[in-house]
Amino acid sequence: MNPLTSVRGAIATGFLAAVVLSLLIDPTAFGELSLARWLHIVSGITWVGLLYYFNLVQIPALAEAATDKGGPGAGGITRYVAPRALLWFRWAALATWLTGAWYLGRSGSFLGAFTLGLLSDPVNYYHLIIGTGAWLGTIMLFNVWALIWPNQRKLLGLVAASDEEKARARKVALLASRTNFVLSLPMLLCMGSANHGLPF
Repeated sequence: MNPLTSVRGAIATGFLAAVVLSLLIDPTAFGELSLARWLHIVSGITWVGLLYYFNLVQIPALAEAATDKGGPGAGGITRYVAPRALLWFRWAALATWLTGAWYLGRSGSFLGAFTLGLLSDPVNYYHLIIGTGAWLGTIMLFNVWALIWPNQRKLLGLVAASDEEKARARKVALLASRTNFVLSLPMLLCMGSANHGLPF
C-alpha cells in the first residue's frame, strides 16, 4: 500500500524521512532539544498556515458565497472543510504552545522568556525577544480556544444558537481570527530573530 494515498500515511512518511535524514547527516545532533524545536516548528507551521488559510482564503470566500444568490452557497465549506480545518487548527495551536514550552523549559529559558529577560542584569536579549514571541503566541492560543472555537461551533451548527447569537459569534470569531493574523507577523519576527537579531 502506498503511504501517500492517505493523510496519516503521508504524515508518518514525512516524519520518518526527516528522522532518517537527520540521523544520516549527524547522528549525535538529534536530541531532546532538537526534537522539541522541530516539533514546535512543524506544529507552528500547521497552525499559522491554517490561520492564513482562514483569513486569506476561507473568510473572503464565504463572504463572496453569501452574496452570490445563484451560486452553490457556502454549504460545502461549512459542512466539510471548516470543521476539519478547525480541528487541525486548534490542536496545532495547542501543540505549538506545548512544544515551545517544552523547548524553553528543557533549555532553561522558560522563566526568563516569560519574564521577558527582565530578571537578568543586564536584560537578557534572547529572553526578551523569544519571550515576546511566546507571549504573543500565548495570546493567540487563548484566542483560538476561548474565542474562535466556541463561536465557530455556533456558526457550524455544532451547538444550538439563535440567529442573533450566530451574528454575534460571527463577529467575535472574525475579530479574534484577524487579531491572531495581525499578531502572527510580529510573533514570527520574534521567533525567527531571537538567535539572529531583528532584521531592521
